[in-house]
Amino acid sequence: MSRRRAVERAVAVAAALLAFAAGPGSALAAACPRTSVADLEDEVMCPVCKTPLGLAQEAPQADRERAFILERVERCESKPAIKAALAAEFGDEVLALPEDEGFDLAAYLVPLLGLAGGLGACSLAIARWRGRRARTVAAAGGSGEATGSTEPAGRVEPGAAARLERDLERYDL
Repeated sequence: MSRRRAVERAVAVAAALLAFAAGPGSALAAACPRTSVADLEDEVMCPVCKTPLGLAQEAPQADRERAFILERVERCESKPAIKAALAAEFGDEVLALPEDEGFDLAAYLVPLLGLAGGLGACSLAIARWRGRRARTVAAAGGSGEATGSTEPAGRVEPGAAARLERDLERYDL
């Protein structure tokens, strides 16, 4: 029975060592924000090329920025912290998105105001079009189309009804 106890003890020690070895690494991985150079390349610019960093291929400044980002990623810094460090190192023009305050706020507000104005103009045009159509229908004698009725509008000539019946009978199969 002592041999079995020794094996159980060895397995328990091995499990404890494995848990200890995996524990700090997994805790460190969970605490480390997941970001990469590729993740940041579309959000920062090359100030020399005036293009997103992902498109700036052979510029020395772009290579320096990528190395700067890679160093911060390896230090396990978060994305906002890396962007703030980039702005401090290379200037505010390195950030691809405008700030959400001051004059830069217009970059966000102008498209929203344009969209709201366009929707308002469309709804006004539709309302005017429907009003004009309702007035036209009312002036023509009320076809019932505006009220949803399926009754025929106005009077039908006596010969027209007979002609319609003959045409329908001719096309019956």
